[in-house]
Amino acid sequence: MFSEQLISKLKKAESIAVFTGAGISAESGVPTFRGENGLWKKFRPEELANFDAFMRNPDLVWEWYRYRKKIIADIKPNPGHYALAEMENYHKNFAIITQNVDNLHRRAGSKTVYELHGNIERNYCIDCRKNFPNEKILLSDKVPHCICGGLVRPDVVWFGEMLPEDQWNAGEAAAERAEVFFAVGTSAVVYPAASLPQIAKRAGAYVVEVNIERTELSYDADEVLIGKSGEILPKLLDTCYKK
Repeated sequence: MFSEQLISKLKKAESIAVFTGAGISAESGVPTFRGENGLWKKFRPEELANFDAFMRNPDLVWEWYRYRKKIIADIKPNPGHYALAEMENYHKNFAIITQNVDNLHRRAGSKTVYELHGNIERNYCIDCRKNFPNEKILLSDKVPHCICGGLVRPDVVWFGEMLPEDQWNAGEAAAERAEVFFAVGTSAVVYPAASLPQIAKRAGAYVVEVNIERTELSYDADEVLIGKSGEILPKLLDTCYKK
């Protein structure tokens, strides 16, 4: 299933980067929140996930995010998440760069995770920037306010907002130094994140795509593994690290 070249490179590599998208989370049951049933079918994500909408109607935006938070709180990491967390133990430099906001990589045990779009389990005050506990939000139906009086928002990147500079810079650096670069469950078409496989390849990385179907990235990847990441990554772990 895996080429001898990939196995050899993984066994020797000091630096690995893994770029993950919605596909790995979908295997845990995380919905994309597009075309949801009931109330949310009437809204496009762009209408709710932006700062202007939040300031106009924080009750509505928080109703949607509380709904999302409760779904994600009940979802568990899958074997793909756990395999990546274990792979981290075998390399000097191992970084996950994710477009997902569900926190499943950290919950699976991954330590070095760069979150390009934020984390839905974190929240902060828009005035004083102080963090606000997620548990308080899940236990109340009211719009959360900070002790300073400011509105609290989810710590996610909304439409029209820049990616967090520290996370992007760290992710870009991880891609540049990677000897093997994985793109897992992402179509890699949304920029600037989609440039990461190209950055890694230009710097000399062996680029591996893991996805349930071929994508635009498949044409540039050195190796394409078609299937569920929750099945492929544990097999890769067994093949390269446990034999």
